[in-house]
Amino acid sequence: MHLTTAQSSAIVAAIYLGFCLIELIRTRLFTKDEQSRHDGIIEIVSTFMLLIVTQPAILLVVGALGHRFFPHYEGALANAPFLAALVLFLVFEDMMQYWWHRASHSFAWLYNLHRAHHNARYMSVRLVYRNNIIYYAMMPSIWFAGVLVYLGLGWFYAGYLVVKMAVIIGAHSDVAWDAPLYRIKALSPIMWVVERTISTPATHHAHHGRHADDPAVNYKGNFGNLLFFWDVLFGTAKITRHYPASYGVENLPPATLGQQLLWPIFPENKDMGARIPGAVPTASAPGPAATA
Repeated sequence: MHLTTAQSSAIVAAIYLGFCLIELIRTRLFTKDEQSRHDGIIEIVSTFMLLIVTQPAILLVVGALGHRFFPHYEGALANAPFLAALVLFLVFEDMMQYWWHRASHSFAWLYNLHRAHHNARYMSVRLVYRNNIIYYAMMPSIWFAGVLVYLGLGWFYAGYLVVKMAVIIGAHSDVAWDAPLYRIKALSPIMWVVERTISTPATHHAHHGRHADDPAVNYKGNFGNLLFFWDVLFGTAKITRHYPASYGVENLPPATLGQQLLWPIFPENKDMGARIPGAVPTASAPGPAATA
C-alpha cells in the first residue's frame, strides 16, 4: 500500500508536532536560551514559504517543463521496483542535498544563503525548515525530487519523505533521543551502525556547535540529512556521542533579519560591533547541552 501525498503530509505533521510537544514539556519550545526576537519571525516565515510556496512551486514548474519539452517521459519510472526507486532518491535527493549543504559551508556566498539555519543559538525542531528563502528555491535536491516525481516515482516519494523528515526532525530536536541508548551497553553495536547510517542528535548537533575548540563540534562536517553515511563515505564525519556546550555562529558579525531571510536582496552586515534591533539574544549565557 502506497501513501498518498495527504497521508504523508499528515504523518510528517504528526511527527513534528509530537517533537514540539516533547520540547514544550521538557525544554521550553518557545523560550529557548539565547533566543532573539528575530528567531521566531525567521522560523515562521521560512517554514511557511518552503511548505506553502517554494516546494509546491518547484513541483509545478518541473511538471510544466516536463509536459512542454519531455511529455513522453512522464511516468516512465512508475513501475520501477522499490529498490531502484530507493537508490534514485538516495542519490539524486539525499546525496545531492549533502553536497549542496557541504558547498554551503565551503563558499562564502552560499553560506550567506544558509546562515539563517545556523544563526540560532539553540537546537530545536523549530530549526528544521529555518533557512534563507532563496536557499531553498535554489536547492538542487528539491528540483531533482520534482524530476523523479514527474518520472512516476511520486508513490515512493510520499513514504520516503516520512522517513527522511522523521530522521531530520529528531536530529534537530534538543531532546536527544540517542543519548539514553548510548548508555545501554547491549545496544552499543547497534548504535555504532545507526550513528554511521542516519543523522542522530549527537552527530547533527555537532554541526550546529558554536565553537571550533569544543571537542563535540564539527561545523565543517556532519552535513548529512537523512543519511549520515555520506559523511562517513566522503570523509566529513565526526562521531563523539557528546553534544556541544553552545550553538550558533562564532567570529561573524550579527546578521540582520533581512539578510537571514533574503540575502542578497538585503545586504550582508559586516560590522562586528553593529547593534541590530531584534537580533540581540534575550539571555547572554551559553545554552545548555542537549537534554537526554
